[in-house]
Amino acid sequence: MDFDPAVERQESDDIEHKRVLVIGCGNVLIGDDGFGPAVIKHLSEKASIPADVGLVDAGTGIREILFNIILSQSRPEKIIIVDAIDAGRKPGEVFEISLENIPALKSDDFSMHQIPTSNMLRELRDECKVDVEVIAVQAQSLPKEIKSGLSAPVSEVVAKVHNIICKKLGLPT
Repeated sequence: MDFDPAVERQESDDIEHKRVLVIGCGNVLIGDDGFGPAVIKHLSEKASIPADVGLVDAGTGIREILFNIILSQSRPEKIIIVDAIDAGRKPGEVFEISLENIPALKSDDFSMHQIPTSNMLRELRDECKVDVEVIAVQAQSLPKEIKSGLSAPVSEVVAKVHNIICKKLGLPT
């Protein structure tokens, strides 16, 4: 399947009062980095998402979203982050990563977007008691110039991550 989330960006749900937020991170103009938004688009088009679950295409702006959640009176019980990462694995490999195991090079630069979100994610987990999960895919390559569209190995696992998220939410796959 060819997923090009740059074709039409899915607007984020209103995230106030959601029990769960699924946040797709990434720049759709930088190849495999657009994986998170592609998963959000796939979920919004193919899954029956209940009203208490918010789908958020954060693009490269997750820091502002997390900051707003930290300051909010109403926080979700769970946040699932979906992103592409270079962890030296096989391209297209899907894996969960704990906040403590975010690669050292990414600890202050999570998701290759030069935004220090790892501390905010730990604060949400530890101080705000929000369950935070990160589902990652190993990027095949990140072009040095603008090039939208996912590589074949990464595109092939969008539906797999859709199913993983649906199972976590107790939804049919």
